[in-house]
Amino acid sequence: MSSAGPVEGPGTAPAPARDPGAELPRGPGRHPAQGRPGRPEGLRERKKLATRQALGAAAMRLAIERGLDNVLVEDIAAAADVSPRTFNNYFASKYEAICALALDRSFQIGEALRDRPPSESLWDAVRNAVLDVYASATAAPSPEVIAGVRLVTSSPALRGEYLKALSIMEYELAAAITGRTSAAPAADTFFTRAFAGAITAVVQAATERWLFADPPVALAPVIERALHELADGMLAVLPAAIPPENGAPSGAASG
Repeated sequence: MSSAGPVEGPGTAPAPARDPGAELPRGPGRHPAQGRPGRPEGLRERKKLATRQALGAAAMRLAIERGLDNVLVEDIAAAADVSPRTFNNYFASKYEAICALALDRSFQIGEALRDRPPSESLWDAVRNAVLDVYASATAAPSPEVIAGVRLVTSSPALRGEYLKALSIMEYELAAAITGRTSAAPAADTFFTRAFAGAITAVVQAATERWLFADPPVALAPVIERALHELADGMLAVLPAAIPPENGAPSGAASG
């Protein structure tokens, strides 16, 4: 009994082959060709986003309740009140569906940063963008739920999808930071990539701390504390001003 891939039945046309190379960024600003949540601009797009979110929520809920190995694509589709064929239009596997929330948040953080007021400093804008995306995570889960989440997310089968979400978060942030700093196009400066990588690492570390907190705690305050520690740590280890190297212009980090 397997649920690792798309479901096909007699008389059903196979799902279109997906280009594995389209799943990961191949350079600054490269996003997956399919499955990107984006910003719905019409009724049809909003319905598609709602279906995607319903499938992702159902996938995670069933995996927590039953265990990852005991969830079929058909189960997820039925829980979201759609057909397995519809499931295949959104996700290539149950693993991708389970990680949909993490992937969507990765895109949302970049979008939230672009929406921050120009008057905010870069640090405040990034911090507020991250916290806005996690604003709903203010309640501590039950011990049973968090135990289930730990079991699901510790599966090696999900590791690749989770790493993809982190990679996309870094690229999305780097591109959005570029827009605020007038840095080089394509978000390829050392600063934009390093700053985006630091924020991504902090979110990852905070999520891991949240997963193993005893008793369980809310995620949003853990991420807020982690961002605060990053800022304090950088101020502690960096001098007030670093002279330009070989005459290179300074001020790349200003907001």
